[in-house]
Amino acid sequence: MEFRHKPVMLKEVVEMLAVKPDGVYVDCTVGGGGHAAAVLKVLGPGGLLVGLDRDPEALAAAQSLIGGDARVRLVHANFNEVASVLAKLQITGVDGVLYDLGVSSYQFENPDRGFSYWYDVPLDMRMDPEAPVTAAELLNTLSLRELTRIIGEYGGERWAERIADFIVAERTRAPLTTTGQLVDVIKKAVPSAVRRMGPHPARRTFQALRIAVNHELDALSESLGQALVLLKPGGRLVVLSYHSLEDRITKEFIRSAALSCVCPPGAPVCTCTKEPGLIPVTKRPRTPTGEELGRNPRSRSARMRVAEKVAG
Repeated sequence: MEFRHKPVMLKEVVEMLAVKPDGVYVDCTVGGGGHAAAVLKVLGPGGLLVGLDRDPEALAAAQSLIGGDARVRLVHANFNEVASVLAKLQITGVDGVLYDLGVSSYQFENPDRGFSYWYDVPLDMRMDPEAPVTAAELLNTLSLRELTRIIGEYGGERWAERIADFIVAERTRAPLTTTGQLVDVIKKAVPSAVRRMGPHPARRTFQALRIAVNHELDALSESLGQALVLLKPGGRLVVLSYHSLEDRITKEFIRSAALSCVCPPGAPVCTCTKEPGLIPVTKRPRTPTGEELGRNPRSRSARMRVAEKVAG
C-alpha cells in the first residue's frame, strides 16, 4: 500500500514558520514529507531541514520525496528524542519546530497497522512497529480501573466504565487479539439506542487505545519542552493538533512559557525571577479554510497554535 497523506494547512504552516532562506527547521512528524517539501521550496541552499518520524514507512515515503535533497536530514526517532537527535547532528539551535500530530491517512487506512475499526485485523496500533507493546497487550493486561481511565480520559467516551467492564469479562474467556473482536465487545457494551446515533461506537475507544499505546500525550509534553530550549530567539513553534487533549497540552505549554511571573497569587513582590520564553502568535487556534475542508474533510478537526521564542 502506497504511503498517502494530505498535508493539512500547508500554506499556513509555511507562513507561520516564517521560513528564512538560511534557517534550520525541524519537522518533528515528517510523515510523507508534504509539509517539509513546502518548507524546502522557501529554504535557500544554506538552509537545513531535519525530519523525524517513528514510523519507518512514513520515513521511507519522505525519503522518496525529499531524501535526495542535500539540505535534508531524515531520522527514525520519536519527537520526544528531538534534543538528542539534534545533538548528534551537532545542531545547537533552530529557527522553527513543526508538529503535525495524530494519525496519517495512510496509517489509518492501512489494515495491517490495526488503527481502524473498519477492518478485522490484529490489534496493533503502534506508530513504530518496533515499539514493545501493542494494543492487544494493553487490552489483555490492564486493570479494569486503568482501562476505564484510558477510555474515558483519552477517548472522552461516556460509556468507558461499561466498555472496560465488558472487555475484562470477555478476556477471561479468551484473549482479545483482533480489532473485530474489540468492535464486537464495544457494540455489546454500548446501548443499542446510542449505537444508532452519531459516529461509530468504537471510534472513541480506538482513539484512546492508540494514544495509550504510543504514549502520545506524554511524548508531546516532553518534546515541547525540548523545542523551547532548542529554538533560537525569534524562532517559531507551530503545532497542528487534531484532538482536544493535544490542543490543551499545547495551549497550556505556550501559556505557561509566556508567563513572566509564577509567584503565588497575592504575593506582595515577585521573587520567582521567571522570564517569559514564548510570545503567542495566535491568540486562538487557526483552523482550515472552507476551501480546504471541501478538498480534505479529514482536516476539519485541525487546530494550529503558533508561538515565537522571546528575543534574548
